[in-house]
Amino acid sequence: MPDDTPVLWQFRASHFNEKARWALDWKGVAHTRRTLLPGWHIPRVLWMTGQKSVPVLVIDGQAVADSTRIIEKLEALCPDPPLYPADPAERRRALALEELCDEQLGPHVRRAFFFEVLDQPDFLVEIFGADEGALTRGVYRALFPMTRMAMRVDMGINADSAARSRDKVEKALDQLDAALGTSAYLVGDRFSVADLTMAALLSPLVWPAEYSYPMPEFPAAVAGWRATLAGRPSFRSAAEMYRRHRGASAALAA
Repeated sequence: MPDDTPVLWQFRASHFNEKARWALDWKGVAHTRRTLLPGWHIPRVLWMTGQKSVPVLVIDGQAVADSTRIIEKLEALCPDPPLYPADPAERRRALALEELCDEQLGPHVRRAFFFEVLDQPDFLVEIFGADEGALTRGVYRALFPMTRMAMRVDMGINADSAARSRDKVEKALDQLDAALGTSAYLVGDRFSVADLTMAALLSPLVWPAEYSYPMPEFPAAVAGWRATLAGRPSFRSAAEMYRRHRGASAALAA
């Protein structure tokens, strides 16, 4: 395999990581994926980027952190098929909606979702560690109480913050519902970065069959919240974007 093959450092189950994977797959960029375990990922990612978040794409001799910056890099290197609309006004609108999803949807879906499932370590080890061997999974499961504590502190997860995050999600979806109107797409009549971001960041609630990896049964703890959102145009559109546009993986075999 060539040394210059792009490498995506990722969590297997993460909606911001899914956003980066989808962009790579949409553009047909052959790449390898290196899956990390939450908590255990910090030393490697800090060494590569000086910060602790994934995804990180190593491409063109550069480590690019953050899903939005990854898409920006891919647009520059591989403009076809595009994720940014050609029309300048539509491009500005698509990027504004991407930012809305990044700031007002993604972090709050994550916080409220993990509030419901952090006390289900077997479920979380299954979705995070499915690529690991039995020994690593066993150690990760045994040490998960420390990971859970760190996640609660890092993401500010508690009952009050989860309730505020659910409210933030509702308000973000109000704006996305309005942006959709009667269209299948958020901007114009083509799939764009706005649609990809909305769908990927809603994936922990939509739980689409087309997600990058097989996932276990939808967590019952989240089902009630999901049911309150499932009738929204934005929620239905996210599921439709997965059906229409998720496509085949461009990841190379490990």
